[in-house]
Amino acid sequence: MNTLIHPTAVIHPGAKLHPSVKVGPYAVIGEKVVVGPETMIGSHVILEGYTEIGSGNRIFPGVAIGLEPQDLKYDGSLSLVKIGDSNSIREYVTINRPTRFGEETRIGNNNLLMAYAHVAHNCLIADQVIIANSVALAGHIHIESNARLSGLVGVHQFVHIGEHSMIGGMSRIDRDVPPYTIVEGNPSRYVPSIRWAYSAPGWLRLIRASATVN
Repeated sequence: MNTLIHPTAVIHPGAKLHPSVKVGPYAVIGEKVVVGPETMIGSHVILEGYTEIGSGNRIFPGVAIGLEPQDLKYDGSLSLVKIGDSNSIREYVTINRPTRFGEETRIGNNNLLMAYAHVAHNCLIADQVIIANSVALAGHIHIESNARLSGLVGVHQFVHIGEHSMIGGMSRIDRDVPPYTIVEGNPSRYVPSIRWAYSAPGWLRLIRASATVN
């Protein structure tokens, strides 16, 4: 295990790291952190709070996970950041803990979060989501599986983004995004996308989403 942890890393004795975890130079890992097998933690990464990270994740330099939320209502309560398996979290991504006791900020499996993305408190991100560079997610956002968010997108708090949707770069998203649609612009607008609705269930979801919005 010692050969996989750089000597300059600062790891609290109470942290629970699987023996196969690799930790780079100057990483800081707090007391309540749990990290699963085959996860790579890059240099200068900070993992704090009650943070659980699954297996096979790649966490690149400068990432900060589990720090206090940027929410004035936060009172120091114990809350959980939970990250699944096989995610790629690129340079300087920030993922904040939830605001209230017992709540979760949760990221599923096989997601790609590109450099400088921000995931605020209480966000729920499902599986196989791609979040491009410098996307800013406010609190309580729910992103369903296979959604795509292009670079420099800003998403308002409490927005729900449907599965297989795609959001164009530099868009401002201040309302829910239906599944199987493309949304872009500021103010944002949506266009039903035939190429995303490639199955019978997809067509049904698209029809219902279009009826709801129109």
